Amino acid sequence: MDLKHISRGITEGRDRAGARSMFKAVGYTDADLSKPLIGVANTWIETMPCNFHLRRLSAKVKEGIRAAGGTPMEFNTIAISDGETMGTEGMRASLVSRELITDSIELVCRGQMFDAVVCVVGCDKTIPAGAMALARMNLPGIVLYGGTIAPGTYRGKDVTIQDVYEAIGANVAGKMSDTELKELEDAACPGAGACGGQYTANTMSTVMEMIGLSPMGFNSIPAMDPQKDQVSFDCGKVVMNVLQKGLKPRDILTREAFENAIASVAASGGSTNAVLHLLAIAREAGVQLDIDDFQTVSERTPLLCDLKPSGRFVAADMHRAGGIRLLAKKLLGGKHLHPQAMTVTGQTINSEAESAAETRGQEVIVGLDKPLKPTGGLVILKGNLAPEGCVAKISGHERLEHRGPARVFDSEEDAMTAVVGKKIKAGDVVVIRNEGPKGGPGMREMLGVTAAIVGEGLGGSVALLTDGRFSGATRGLMAGHVSPEAALGGPITGVRDGDMIRFDVKKQLLEVELDASVLRQRMSEWKAPQPRYTTGVFAKYAALVWSASQGAITKPR
Repeated sequence: MDLKHISRGITEGRDRAGARSMFKAVGYTDADLSKPLIGVANTWIETMPCNFHLRRLSAKVKEGIRAAGGTPMEFNTIAISDGETMGTEGMRASLVSRELITDSIELVCRGQMFDAVVCVVGCDKTIPAGAMALARMNLPGIVLYGGTIAPGTYRGKDVTIQDVYEAIGANVAGKMSDTELKELEDAACPGAGACGGQYTANTMSTVMEMIGLSPMGFNSIPAMDPQKDQVSFDCGKVVMNVLQKGLKPRDILTREAFENAIASVAASGGSTNAVLHLLAIAREAGVQLDIDDFQTVSERTPLLCDLKPSGRFVAADMHRAGGIRLLAKKLLGGKHLHPQAMTVTGQTINSEAESAAETRGQEVIVGLDKPLKPTGGLVILKGNLAPEGCVAKISGHERLEHRGPARVFDSEEDAMTAVVGKKIKAGDVVVIRNEGPKGGPGMREMLGVTAAIVGEGLGGSVALLTDGRFSGATRGLMAGHVSPEAALGGPITGVRDGDMIRFDVKKQLLEVELDASVLRQRMSEWKAPQPRYTTGVFAKYAALVWSASQGAITKPR
């Protein structure tokens, strides 16, 4: 394959003298410009620990590309911290950023005519955005995840950001003092890296290795582990090999690869956000994938990883236990993965998993003979409240049925006020609407509310449903992505305070106990609210975004 299959158009010939002159102004030589140009999309930002260290890793990636015969050109895109913006107006920007990051990577790669690209990612939305950009362009490339944060230590036990959010609820309930909350706040995040449990970032990191866009074993190395520098350097060789072989993202992103990715989410107890992101990546790759496919794969996949938010361990523990290779090997042993799916290394997932090494005595990834749960953690519920579906994560600790009166709120803030004001009682079903992709806009995560419910001791007796999203740190009986959302006139608009709502996880059912005629009448009375934003990025997003059941992708209607 011509390794400069694209960049010749910007660097070669008499007519490109002006371009070469400008490249030379920033230090590139004729020798540099004669080589393949490899974009390095860096999502570094100094607003959060998740991406704070990516300048260091990106520098190593560039060293590796040079050593492997390419010329790296780094560029930045943006990132928004879910954890920091949680519960605020700023959280609306998070899911919107996924589309903007995807667009910006595409624009720079197409505009600068790169031959391949390495996407260096960290926090929640940057990971699927990198994959979406690769799938959309079908440009040779790989995704490198910056790695997980180390756990914090609070009074002799490992803690993560999840503990802080749940402690807020405990503090409100009088179960934790202000001093104790401050002590936990100061200890929970000890340095750079993404949130430590199997929350959205580490879930999507797992997905990238299992779907084949990241070299197996690279992502799960923690952010500040010295090995991370070496694998970042090694990305140079990997991306040049991908380019030499002409291996493109859509060669890797097959239907079988997506099913492997879903299985990894189910087996690891991963975030419900993976449903949204995998649907979006599939749309970009042109692969047929529907929300019901997550139920099908989850039902046949055992839960093998004892990870937070519902388990005992953090992502760094999983790496030490044997990492994603070990999980893949166990799943392959039970025929829960498609073994011949290709990865960016040019090896099949089966070949990559053969070199897995299990740490003696590890308890993080259990065997197929004694799974933590016989089926995976993802459950797709449907019913008269969610005809297009919604997503719940069932780790095995939650109750599988709940029936209770609705407590209806038209925003996250209203729900949070009720929770901290002790107005939510055991048995209630909290309903939060107008927080979907279009209605938010931006589909905020409800971790502040769900963590406060758990912190107040109501996690085992209160259920919640929303057309918004959940954090990967959310636990309890919670259903998100209710579709169609309220802003599209979905049935959630017809729910009133006191209506009886029933969850039945075994039957995959979410319904309000109303006659169909009554629900239809209420829905017909609904009037679309005025949009929160009439100009700018949020207005554009609301105009273009599709349902959560379609991955909340943006495209002209």
